[in-house]
Amino acid sequence: MSEVHASSLGVIGMGLMGSAVMKMTGAGRGWDVDASRCVHAATANDVFARCDVIFLCLPNSDIVRDVVRTAALKPGQILIDTTTGDPGEMAALGAELNAQGVHYLDATVSGSSAQLLQRDVLVMVGGDVDVFEQCRDWLDRFAREVVHVGPCGSGAKMKLVTNLVLGLNRAALAEGIAFAQQLDLDLAQTLDVMRRSMAYSRIMDTKGEKMITQDFTPQAKLSQHLKDVRLMLAASAIPLPLSEAHRELLEKAEALGYGEADNSAVIQALLKP
Repeated sequence: MSEVHASSLGVIGMGLMGSAVMKMTGAGRGWDVDASRCVHAATANDVFARCDVIFLCLPNSDIVRDVVRTAALKPGQILIDTTTGDPGEMAALGAELNAQGVHYLDATVSGSSAQLLQRDVLVMVGGDVDVFEQCRDWLDRFAREVVHVGPCGSGAKMKLVTNLVLGLNRAALAEGIAFAQQLDLDLAQTLDVMRRSMAYSRIMDTKGEKMITQDFTPQAKLSQHLKDVRLMLAASAIPLPLSEAHRELLEKAEALGYGEADNSAVIQALLKP
């Protein structure tokens, strides 16, 4: 899609992820319900009317559907949806848009907005493979790797699978640190030892210090991951007992007031009665 100038690239949803996508792609317009975040756009339709390629970086697929169905779309436009949403809804939306001549990719992101700004995320894309290839140049601007995983909805499915494992890694790390604290171990040394051991996961590098110092400045919000876990449980035809336990932990942390905090705040559900 290199023939599309950045001024014809837009972003809908200028939160943590959308703002990072805009910075890395050089998109010319961005809209958000928070007017202070808008860039050269007073309304969402200012973006849809003036841009050929639009990134959708919204909280859930319900909001995506509502925004898209009220948009003045044009045949040939490409919508790249980074939202972690319901796979069935995203597949249905792709079919609906295709009937209008509008191309839709569900391009979910494995990694936080902070990692996206370092070009250290994996993007998993569902949709027409030819449209995917057209958009690869834009995706490569913020992804270390981009992979096509199937038809519309497949990006969302793959994101739920990867987020299931990622979230459980994070919860396991939180439980380990809480356990170490109860055993009166030095937490910084404990994290260092875990990194050197067979217990290591990359989540220790991004969330370990945050849990120990209780710096919950958001890279990715806890309430958003709780939404993802609920989607996993709803989408699965088999029991997911570990994810059920994880949901309960996240709901407790949210009830304690950490919904808008970083998802590393899940440790608070283990440390507080």
